[in-house]
Amino acid sequence: MTSDARTARLVDAYARLTRDNLPALLALYDEQAAFKDPFNDVCGRDRIARIYVQMFDELREPRFVVHTAVCEGDDAVLTWTMHFLREAGAPMTIRGATHLRFSPAGLVSVHRDYWDAAEELYAQLPVLGWLMRALQRRLATRQP
Repeated sequence: MTSDARTARLVDAYARLTRDNLPALLALYDEQAAFKDPFNDVCGRDRIARIYVQMFDELREPRFVVHTAVCEGDDAVLTWTMHFLREAGAPMTIRGATHLRFSPAGLVSVHRDYWDAAEELYAQLPVLGWLMRALQRRLATRQP
């Protein structure tokens, strides 16, 4: 199976991801896959599963939209947006990118998410967001 086909299967699984079909997504990961994002650094399909279960427990209606998938050999890079609702029902988004590496068996062996927690998450929260925006303004390079 080509990298493009492996990546397309994974993108489709993320587009359809719900709590009920989480096992279908996890079946695309190697038993000892490594997963890292700004909050987690784990190895093993069971530990990756716990991250997604917690996501469904803590977020309302989470869903992923993959915008770009670029493949080269056993590696792929995705750009995506995660949509969900805050407790009060207000929509929220996180934009990021993922580097994937596929094993010889065609399963994901490495999944590394890159996104800016300060901009994408903290800055959107009421009190913390105000502080983050104030800090960003203070540290930004002044343009003529």
